[in-house]
Amino acid sequence: MNVGDIDVARIGLGTNRLTKTAENVAFVKAAVTAGVQMIDTAHSYTGGESEETIGAALSSIPKGCMVATKGGIGGPGRGRPEALRDEIEQSLRRLRTDQIPLYYLHRVDPQTPLEESLGAIKEYRDRGKIRHVGISEVGIEQIERARKVVPIVAVQNQYNLSERKYEAVVDYCAKEGITFIPFFPLRGGGGRELDEIAERHGATRQQVMLAWLLRRSPVMLPIPGTLSLQHLRENLAASNIDLTDAEFEALR
Repeated sequence: MNVGDIDVARIGLGTNRLTKTAENVAFVKAAVTAGVQMIDTAHSYTGGESEETIGAALSSIPKGCMVATKGGIGGPGRGRPEALRDEIEQSLRRLRTDQIPLYYLHRVDPQTPLEESLGAIKEYRDRGKIRHVGISEVGIEQIERARKVVPIVAVQNQYNLSERKYEAVVDYCAKEGITFIPFFPLRGGGGRELDEIAERHGATRQQVMLAWLLRRSPVMLPIPGTLSLQHLRENLAASNIDLTDAEFEALR
């Protein structure tokens, strides 16, 4: 699927627990070799070690791999333009790149107008330091305000089998051609139905959860987090599971 002008596989990798060890640097390299094309991180993850690990593993971001990072979380005032500029500069250094493929406003700051926060991000996009812009944990009205400042190619909200308050946002993104990135895609449970469907498909519960998300919307791109290459391969294999209409509705 296309995220902006970059074509990526529909299951990515979340890295909110990634710390800078030799094993994890090797893991990120192996993840890309295994087929991961969307790697999601943030300035705040593991005190910056997540970004540093990705930077060490990829050195310069390879063609066909989209590394997404985020800034502007941690309390009131973190979305001020000067705070975001400082975080973007740090992210560029940690990721060892001249251009961040996708940069999100991590949270809307209650003390800073959304337009001011995105204005700072737009500055970096205009200078070629950021390629594409996204926004996280937002409703439709906020997305529409954001799009008046800068093109928005991705929205990242919490969404999974159990947490579905952003149903309308998922549908809005599909209509507008905006990628929807559900974080915590494997949280919650599907009860007995989930167990039965997984057994029928010879799959894990987690794989069926991911397959359900992919079926839910053509713009859905889950980013399950893992530090295990085995789990990563299982996650990627979920894209091969075709749920029936009845199975999809039973979980819905």
